[in-house]
Amino acid sequence: MNDWTAAAALAGLDPATRTRLAALSPQRMPRGTVLFRPGDTASGFSVVLDGRIEVFLTGTSGRELMLYAVEPGQSCVQTTLGLLGGGAYSAEAICAQEGHFVLIPRPLFLSLMEASATFRALVFAAFAQRMGDMVGLLERVSFQSVEIRLAQALLARASGGRVEATQAELAAQIGSAREVVSRRLDAFARSGWVRQERGAVVLQDAAALVRLAAAAAL
Repeated sequence: MNDWTAAAALAGLDPATRTRLAALSPQRMPRGTVLFRPGDTASGFSVVLDGRIEVFLTGTSGRELMLYAVEPGQSCVQTTLGLLGGGAYSAEAICAQEGHFVLIPRPLFLSLMEASATFRALVFAAFAQRMGDMVGLLERVSFQSVEIRLAQALLARASGGRVEATQAELAAQIGSAREVVSRRLDAFARSGWVRQERGAVVLQDAAALVRLAAAAAL
């Protein structure tokens, strides 16, 4: 972590900007850490070196929707908007996988946005990509069935044919209720596509899930 500015996401920065950033030290990010809550103001721009941050929106009913995940090389659109516009967070960010990040304090962030064309381009490129992801999420929640979204989520999260996630976590990811996800998983299990375990789902017929997920493109 000594030369964290050598990270691939920062490779295009000019030497002067990298020198200014190199003075900042990486911080450990334990799993379960809450990085911000609704109403908080952005204190700086986070560069994720490793690990995973998940950003959730919670409705008045308590139902959660995972807006996006921030992994190495990605940005948090809520933070960028807060730093540039001065608004407060409307979502909550939680560290889902232990890792490290570097916080660029707001004054330094704004200074680099003004002085460094390469830093500015990096921030806006990441912002544009994240906004595209948000539009994609809106399209999926609005126009795709729960079954399709659940199949896509299972395939995306699977590692070695196994998804380490609770029904509540899957529901938050696809923008549905836990009870709905539970019923859909039961139906998948009856079809022989998955097997449910405590806190996990085992994919038994990934090809069937792929066919269902592909129906979104039809």
